[in-house]
Amino acid sequence: IGEDLKNELVNELCASTPGFTPPKVKEQMFYKVGLADAVDLFRARRVFIKDGFAYVPFKEIDVIVLNNYRTKLSKALALTARSLPSIQSDERLQPLLSHLSHSYVGPDYSVGKNAGKISLEQIDALCVKSFPLCMRQLHRALRDSHHLRHGGRMQYGLFLKGIGLTLEQALEFWKKEFIRGKVDADKFDKGYAYSIRHNYGKEGKRTDYTPYSCMKIIMSNPPSQGDYHGCPFRHSDPELLKQKLQSYKISPSGITQILELVKGMHYQLACQKYFELTHDVDDIGFSLNHPNQYFTESQKLLSGGRELKKEFNNAGNFQQKNNSQESINPSATPTSSNATADTELEGLEAYFTED
Repeated sequence: IGEDLKNELVNELCASTPGFTPPKVKEQMFYKVGLADAVDLFRARRVFIKDGFAYVPFKEIDVIVLNNYRTKLSKALALTARSLPSIQSDERLQPLLSHLSHSYVGPDYSVGKNAGKISLEQIDALCVKSFPLCMRQLHRALRDSHHLRHGGRMQYGLFLKGIGLTLEQALEFWKKEFIRGKVDADKFDKGYAYSIRHNYGKEGKRTDYTPYSCMKIIMSNPPSQGDYHGCPFRHSDPELLKQKLQSYKISPSGITQILELVKGMHYQLACQKYFELTHDVDDIGFSLNHPNQYFTESQKLLSGGRELKKEFNNAGNFQQKNNSQESINPSATPTSSNATADTELEGLEAYFTED
């Protein structure tokens, strides 16, 4: 709602919204929401009601969003359940459905436009500032032991390819590190160089492999003893993870938040929290689902090329950078589909694209 209406209703908003004073009302954003969407808040006497509308403060808006999401999800699941028999009868769709929960449909972060944009000398510094924890762990293990097993070489090698390492740089990087250990130059050329060229599509069936997504790292090829690949939030012992985070100067409260997310099996959210803590931001404004996305967004943020969508003022209240205020359309309610069996798939798609 606008400032004029807020000032007009300031006394009513104070009286009906627990913990609010006139100054706090003026600082807080309020949304005008249809009463049907705010029944839970109305029942708990936490909002002001007038002419069939609830005036909801920003701190309570998550209740409205969650209820709306649950309603949409429930109806969509029912529609999907009715559609499954016709979908499963199509053999062309069965493999797609079987792998749907593990699929990644975002950018592939192949070398492309980033090729050659970083030098080998930059990798150590970039590791500290912009690598996700999984890649920072692999880089540290490589520097310490001068070797990584196949799973680690694949995961880390494709990540480095995605951030811009060319084939020539990759061969130089791995060779320099391996010959510091127990592998001589001749053994590297015969036993390891082929797989690096293979990842870049220069050997074998010449497939240009893309970096692993978070889902692939979490769901496939778990590390065994002596391995360093995988997702630290998924595959590390909580106590070891805590020690690692402490060594990276993460605050005790931040470590607690991360471990709570790990306990709830929210591994990507834990990585997202790690990003926020290491970059000193309150909300990164995007959903994290790829290690190379982590690197890209980190570099944008550090170089000033990315503005956060959200910020908090000194009073802890949410503000939008463009100072625009949007109200939730009270007339926008989910509609159920009466589609027949032949049109239920189209109805499901339309259901999620409607306003």
